Amino acid sequence: MTQTHNPFTRPDPEKARRQRAHEALFRITERHATGQARTRWAERRMPMPPHEAIARVCDLAAGSALPDEGAPDVDQGDLTAALTLVPWARAEFDQMEAGLLTMAKGRGMTWQELAFGLGLGTAQAARQRHERLVKRTGDES
Repeated sequence: MTQTHNPFTRPDPEKARRQRAHEALFRITERHATGQARTRWAERRMPMPPHEAIARVCDLAAGSALPDEGAPDVDQGDLTAALTLVPWARAEFDQMEAGLLTMAKGRGMTWQELAFGLGLGTAQAARQRHERLVKRTGDES
């Protein structure tokens, strides 16, 4: 049996957010990817990682990078797309940080050493940061 779309069903906001994030990533990659990212997009339709897409738009908008010949200028849609990707990139960095802290702790580093590495003042601050990251990412490995 084919399921039809009911126009009176409330949309799923999380699904809509994920869809917008993918569309944002495709937009930035299509319009502004350069070098290997452009090649991966052209050959395999593989988009840029979110943090690279954000950085590319920032660099182009700030004038610290030049667009490829024939590439469009950064517009409001590109800036909105980059902003849309920020939560995705932040979540990826949170997962990496939580994993790195867990691995460092597992290799015998103290909370004070971890605090120093993170630029925090106390061992307690490092422990609390790790706890918050684990809670946010669900990474309790």
